[in-house]
Amino acid sequence: MPLHPTIAAVTDRIRARSEDTRKVYLDNMARAAAEGPRRAHMACGNLAHAYAAMGEDKTTLAEGRAANIGIITAYNDMLSAHQPFELYPNLIRAAARAAGGTAQVAGGVPAMCDGVTQGQTGMELSLFSRDVIALAAGVGLSHNVYDAALYLGVCDKIVPGLVMAAATFGYIPSVFVPAGPMTSGLPNDEKAKVRQKFAVGEIGREELMASEMASYHGPGTCTFYGTANTNQMLMEFMGLHLPGASFVNPNTPMRDALTTAATERALEITALGNQYTPVCDVLDEKAFVNGLVGLMATGGSTNLVLHLPAMARAAGIILDLQDFSDLSDVTPLMAKVYPNGLADVNHFHAAGGLGFMIGELLNAGLLHDDVKTVAGDGLNLYTQEPKLSEGRITYSAGAGKSLNEKILRPVSDPFQPEGGLKQLKGNLGRGVIKASAVAKERHIIEAPARVFHTQEAVKAAFQAGELNQDTVIVVRFQGPKSNGMPELHGLTPTLAVMQDRGLKVALVTDGRMSGASGKVPSAIHLSPEAADNGPISLIQDGDLIRLDATKGTIDALGVDLSTRSPAIADLTGNGNGVGRELFEVFRKNVGLSSEGAAVVV
Repeated sequence: MPLHPTIAAVTDRIRARSEDTRKVYLDNMARAAAEGPRRAHMACGNLAHAYAAMGEDKTTLAEGRAANIGIITAYNDMLSAHQPFELYPNLIRAAARAAGGTAQVAGGVPAMCDGVTQGQTGMELSLFSRDVIALAAGVGLSHNVYDAALYLGVCDKIVPGLVMAAATFGYIPSVFVPAGPMTSGLPNDEKAKVRQKFAVGEIGREELMASEMASYHGPGTCTFYGTANTNQMLMEFMGLHLPGASFVNPNTPMRDALTTAATERALEITALGNQYTPVCDVLDEKAFVNGLVGLMATGGSTNLVLHLPAMARAAGIILDLQDFSDLSDVTPLMAKVYPNGLADVNHFHAAGGLGFMIGELLNAGLLHDDVKTVAGDGLNLYTQEPKLSEGRITYSAGAGKSLNEKILRPVSDPFQPEGGLKQLKGNLGRGVIKASAVAKERHIIEAPARVFHTQEAVKAAFQAGELNQDTVIVVRFQGPKSNGMPELHGLTPTLAVMQDRGLKVALVTDGRMSGASGKVPSAIHLSPEAADNGPISLIQDGDLIRLDATKGTIDALGVDLSTRSPAIADLTGNGNGVGRELFEVFRKNVGLSSEGAAVVV
C-alpha cells in the first residue's frame, strides 16, 4: 500500500524543519562511531578498574575481542512495574556469557511511581525526573567500556528519559527491555466507580483501600492504558523493543526468553559484528512518525505529547503539536482499552495486540515500513508473534485478525475514524486534549470559568457545594516553571461526579493529567503557562470559555485579554520540602510545554 499522503507530508515537514539540527546530530554520531570500540583507546589501568569485580568474565573482558553490554537499570521494588528487573542483570550476564559476550550493570537511574506520588508533594519532581534519568544514564555510559546498551525501564518518565540518553549515546546500539504488565485484577471501571463513591462520601477509606489493593495487586505494570503502557507501545512501534515484547507478564518463561533474546540481539548489532545498528539510525523522523501514529491509533497517554518532543530533540528532530494533530486526523482509533474502554492491556494483547495493529496500519499506508529497528530492517518484522520453543524465542505470523472486536478493530472498521489526541489553539494559547475517552456530545463545552490555583482548592469548593452549575474549571500555576507540572489526576473523580450529575464541565489547565485521564474534556498543557504570564493567567471568574475539540480551539469569548494584567501567585512554598530544593535550577530553566518541557535538550 502506498504511504498515505498526510503521513508522507508530515514526515517531510519534520525532516525539513529538523534539517540543521539533525545534520549536526548525525555528524556528531558519525565522528563518535568512527573511533571504533571505545575500550580500545583506554589505558590498562582504566580497564582494570572497570573489570576488577567481574569474576569469571574478567578474562573475556581483558582480551577485548567480545562485545560488552552496559545495562542501565531502573530497578526498585517500590514500583511494581520495575520490581521484576531485580533479577534481570544475572539473567542478562548469563545470556551474554553463553553467546560469547559480557554484560555489566553500567548504572542505575531513579524511577518514581506517579501512582504513589499522585496528589502528593513528590509529584512535583515527577516530570523533572525524566531529565534526571537521562543525566544519570549518561553518567553510567560515560565509562566508555560498552559496545551496546540494554535499557531496563517501563514507566512514565523512565522510558522517555532513557530514550533521551540512548539518543545522546546514539553511536551505541541500544535495545529496550520491558518487564510486562501485572496480571488482571479488579476491573478498572469497577475501581473508578469505587473512587467516585468515596469522593461523595458514600463509602469509607477501608472500602476504597480494598478496591485499590485488588486492582494493584502484584509485580508488573498497572494494567490500564496509561503512560507506562503507552511507553511500551511506542518502543515497539519505534523499533526499540524486540517484536511482541511489550505486554508479556513478568516472571513467566516467555518473559525470561524475551530478555535472553534481547541480550543476544544486542551482541549481534554492535560494531564488532556485521549487523552494526547504532540507535541514531533507528531514531529517525520516520520512527517518530510511526510512534505518533501508534499513539493516535491506541488512544495513548497525553503525557507523551510532552515526552515525544523531548525524546526527538535528543536525536536532532523537532516535533510540533501540529504534527500530532495532523496525524490524529488520519489515524483511526483501533483500540478500546481503559480508560477508553473496559478492557485492560492483557485483554488487548490477547485480542491480537500490537502485532495485529502494526500489520493493519502498514497495510493502510499509515506507517513507514522502510525503517531500521533493533530486530532488523523493516517494521513488518513487528507483525510477527514470538513463540516459545524449547526455551528459546522463535517468530511466526500473527493471527492476522482481531480476536475480540470489542477491544481491537481493523482499520476498515475502527472505533472512530480519527485518533485520540487533538491540538487546541486560541486566545488562551496552545494545548492538547485527549478526546478518545470523551463522549462526542461533550467535545464542545461552553461555560463560565471558575479559577483556582491548586487542585485542593477545587476539591474544597466541590465539597462546599459551590460547583453545582455548568463550569469550566481553570487550574493554573501548574506548569513546569510553577511547580514542576504535577499530574492533576486527583481531580478526575470530582469532575466525573459533576459531569454525571448532568452538568457541562471541562478542565482548562497549564498542568497535566495522568495517562489515565478519562471522560471529562480537559484542555491541558496550555502554553505559555501562567508563570510565564501566558493567557491562562488573564482568565477571571465568570469569563465564558469555549473548548471545541472538533475544531481544535480553546478561547475566552467576548473579552479583550490584552487589557488585563496577569495574575500573580505566591509560589514561594513550591521550592522546599520533599526534595524540591534540589530542583530549583530545573524550574528556572525548563522549556515550554509545547516543546516538551525539557531541561537537558
